[in-house]
Amino acid sequence: MPKLTLVSDNEVYYDPYDFEIDADPYPVWKRLRDEAPLYYNEKYDFFALSRYEDVDRCLLDWDTFRSGRGSILELIRADMEIPSGVILFEDPPIHHIHRSLMSRVFTPRKVAELEPKVREFCRSSLDPLVGSGHFDFIADLGAQMPMRTIGYLLGIPEEDQESIRDQLDEGLRLEEDAQSRVAQEMAAQGQLFAEYIDWRATHPSDDLMTQLLNAEFEDETGTRRKLARDELLNFVILLAGAGNETTTRLIGWTGKVLGEHPDQRRQIVADRSLIPNAIEETLRYEAPSPVQARYVAHDTEHYGQTIAEGSVMVLLNGSGNRDERRFTDADRFDIHRDIGRHLSFGFGIHLCLGAALARLEGRVALDEVLNRFPDWQVDYENAVQARTSTVRGWEKLPVVTS
Repeated sequence: MPKLTLVSDNEVYYDPYDFEIDADPYPVWKRLRDEAPLYYNEKYDFFALSRYEDVDRCLLDWDTFRSGRGSILELIRADMEIPSGVILFEDPPIHHIHRSLMSRVFTPRKVAELEPKVREFCRSSLDPLVGSGHFDFIADLGAQMPMRTIGYLLGIPEEDQESIRDQLDEGLRLEEDAQSRVAQEMAAQGQLFAEYIDWRATHPSDDLMTQLLNAEFEDETGTRRKLARDELLNFVILLAGAGNETTTRLIGWTGKVLGEHPDQRRQIVADRSLIPNAIEETLRYEAPSPVQARYVAHDTEHYGQTIAEGSVMVLLNGSGNRDERRFTDADRFDIHRDIGRHLSFGFGIHLCLGAALARLEGRVALDEVLNRFPDWQVDYENAVQARTSTVRGWEKLPVVTS
């Protein structure tokens, strides 16, 4: 396949596996938007769209840009069979059926009712650190509260939640053999949760796992039934992973960005009503999941170039969030910005089901941090950025507090 000519003489190069690019992708993404709005990477054989309008439109067009072979580049390339129940990697009609089941347990009312518990988890993590002069936004908060929240929802014993979180994190690390890694990690995660499902089947409780065990629905064949054990297992794995990883990254970015903008942080300290928009601006400015991949189901055209059926399209929603065509002065962080709609939770049928929960957790986490630590500086010498091809954020983000 020939490389596209929609680039300058000094050709721009984008590689989602390049750690140097990932450390600060925004200069490369800006060049893509300006010089190669449709980009082709010959090494990994994928196309990429980087402008807000293009990404937005393709996220809506699920019939052309399919998720059924995975929404991660290496997973699509592995060409492995996706197990039923992983709704991120499903297309209609089965996607609509499974999503409707999940929607029953993520209603706005049920999410809002979680706030006291989320605050409790934040307080138990942060209170012991008061007066210490330092803490880590990831180790001391981001890696604790989201997993405790989703563990509470699923009914997983608290003493087991940390090992589950570590296993889920390990499954996102970049390695060479994608197909083998994905298969091994899914098997390992399945073992982690299978015993809880079996136990909960005979010990029902008021949690998501019990609700999913008992939920009845009409499947794509018109059969009225409950979820099969393997389907339920994949539901639980997805909930645990999605409920932990991206929210952890959001909390880390909140610490970094507000550490770099003390004037805006002080405004939030004085007026907590600014917190919700500050979280939205953080999501726009530093998308925790900035790269989505899709399988191209039939020929389509962008910028005069035919994208053939069977191609892979990478949708750079993190780049779209910084598109000057959509957001004025897009590289400036501004908690007062009238954002409208960013792309950090996706759009269309795969709009993040847990978006309301992530917003709640991000808002409460920031509020509780500011209650104890109104001022901090990031300890960059000891900060460590996480390396994955799908989520972007920090593995360690220590700060010094006053």
